[in-house]
Amino acid sequence: MAFIRSISGVRATLGDDMLPWRIAEYAAAFSAILPEGDIVVGCDGRPSGEWIEHIVCGALAACGRNVVRLGTVPTPTVQLFAERDGIAGGIAVTASHNPEQWNGLKFLNSRGIFLDAEENRSMWDILDTNGFRFVATQQGGHITAAESPIAAHIASILALPAFAASSGLVEAIRAKRFRVVVDAVNCSGSAAIPALLAHFSCEVIPLYCDGSGVFPHTPEPLPENLGSLAQAVAAHRADLGIAVDPDADRLVLIDETGKPIGEENTVVLAVLSVLSNAALFGADTTPSVAVNLSTTRAVEDIAARFGATVHRTPVGEINVVKAMLEHRSVVGGEGSGGVILPGCHAGRDSLVGTALVLTVLAQQGLPLSALVDTLPKYTIVKRKKAFQGETAHLFDKVQSENADADCTRADGLKLSFDHSWVHLRASNTEPIVRIIAEAPTPEQAEALADAFMHSIP
Repeated sequence: MAFIRSISGVRATLGDDMLPWRIAEYAAAFSAILPEGDIVVGCDGRPSGEWIEHIVCGALAACGRNVVRLGTVPTPTVQLFAERDGIAGGIAVTASHNPEQWNGLKFLNSRGIFLDAEENRSMWDILDTNGFRFVATQQGGHITAAESPIAAHIASILALPAFAASSGLVEAIRAKRFRVVVDAVNCSGSAAIPALLAHFSCEVIPLYCDGSGVFPHTPEPLPENLGSLAQAVAAHRADLGIAVDPDADRLVLIDETGKPIGEENTVVLAVLSVLSNAALFGADTTPSVAVNLSTTRAVEDIAARFGATVHRTPVGEINVVKAMLEHRSVVGGEGSGGVILPGCHAGRDSLVGTALVLTVLAQQGLPLSALVDTLPKYTIVKRKKAFQGETAHLFDKVQSENADADCTRADGLKLSFDHSWVHLRASNTEPIVRIIAEAPTPEQAEALADAFMHSIP
């Protein structure tokens, strides 16, 4: 049993903490902090999302809001629609990569970005004091269904200047006739990713894309959960495999040999793709990139090739997005496979990431494995450990034991050494401490992660 609210929204387990009355209250409190306008609602395809979506839409209508229902769509699709004129905000019904007993709500403002700390506090204050109000007449809001939201999302990507006919990028991708296996864990990417690939003349081999919302494996797109995808890529002699999480904001890749390339390399390839075509993606003379503190330092190495600057932020999509908007960053994201391209919209987007990866593959003319071999060589290891105590005291202790390291406390504790680093932080979505370590070799990264795992009681 668990109920977690954070800057990433609300997540809870079904049957005990994901309760109908609680869902309605959060929807009403969210409505109360928004300006006038309609609210968009979409869900990631989990079966429980159907009844949760009905409660959310009903509660918003009871607050007098008109609701635009998107149905089963990726979270980035909800973000795109939340940016539209006349839309006050959006709610994505999703627990992202959490296991099947979970569901949740993500809240978006009228710019299509997640609520920041101040906006969340405002919503929580209204919620905790029952400060929301419902209409007292028969005339509440109306609920309407959006027409073809996924097609609109794909159209927004193809409308980018980089993919205009004059750039030649689309035709370069189409000429390759990439064969791609797709694992969408039967959720919101089931229709979206294959539809996008079809626009680029790829041959699509759907693996887990039935849209049922029933997970065929643990939904987080980590290598240990992608064995069937790796086997399918090799068996079908595909050019690559694509895995996304249930709400399709994260993109993870399998190369043509059936080997996972590492979720960190998704963002590295996206940065390479955009900086190689900086003018087409709207970069100025000094391109800017933004990533979080836990993302591989390979981003800095790639950025240096193009004279680009890199800005580091605390973990959390909203933190990266705010830095990107402040510094006019042309690309960025998070090392979990979350690619952000503000020219399309300011949020993690596996469809955008897919388009960028196809672009760099077509331009470089290399198999994915060979392209990855050209990237800077680091190994990143990610661990997690259950922890219910006060993390500040834990981090103070670890810092004092590593006085020789460069220290950053902007988000948990990050210790940087000559050729490696380790980042310890409390999760925004689970009652755990995450340990992320990076070093030049797998052995060094494993040893570093192991050492700091033992520091957590």
